[in-house]
Amino acid sequence: MNASDPILEVEGLSVRFGALLAVNDVSFKAQRGHITSVIGPNGAGKSTLFNLVSGAFRPSAGRVRFNGEDVTGQAPNALVRRGLSRSFQITNLFPELSVYENLRLAAQALEPAGLLPLPLQRSTLAVQRADELIERFQLASKAGEMAGTLSHGEQRRLEIAVALASRPQMLLLDEPTQGMSHSDTAQVAQMIRELAQDNLSVLLVEHDVALVMDLSDHVVVLNQGARLAEGTPADVRANPAVQAAYFGTGKAAHA
Repeated sequence: MNASDPILEVEGLSVRFGALLAVNDVSFKAQRGHITSVIGPNGAGKSTLFNLVSGAFRPSAGRVRFNGEDVTGQAPNALVRRGLSRSFQITNLFPELSVYENLRLAAQALEPAGLLPLPLQRSTLAVQRADELIERFQLASKAGEMAGTLSHGEQRRLEIAVALASRPQMLLLDEPTQGMSHSDTAQVAQMIRELAQDNLSVLLVEHDVALVMDLSDHVVVLNQGARLAEGTPADVRANPAVQAAYFGTGKAAHA
């Protein structure tokens, strides 16, 4: 593939749960090294779309292509091996293991399959990656603490580090700032910006519209399960349909 080719292509993606059409014929592309965000009102289908892309749900129709290959419905662990990793809206850590062990276990994906039955001391790649992430995310003072004892903001930061442990090409972040204080949100925003500067592609589902508009290269807006609009943050902010359905009258300029 060429560097200019999109890393992720979503084509006519739909899913139905009984009579409910939760995602309806959604298409968009995410470029390499860019931050692509999905926004929309509550119940718009954002998290469902995210679960379709990440392999948690299988679509009723449509395709997901990653690096030009059809990965529709592949299991999340298979997608991790391909270079697509995700975080979760609800923190998904091993609370009774240390910060370091959470990172080292996640980094086991880097080890050859034949090493899995061998002693952990042989997991040199996983240990090296855990050490790198401890330093990068400034977690050295917390490395020996149980993950469940960390503050909410620290747990969210650790979860992003865990998602990065397998050295993905693309990171899917589902509501990474949910429940965070203003200062923690600012730290996570800076972290996401730095990841993109390192040429990591990011797909972000986020409720904080101001954060999305500040961070994103491209924004996709959902409403009632369908794509309402997409474009640059400026284009989306100025779109009358988005103003009416999402921001509300007179709110677009301040959101």
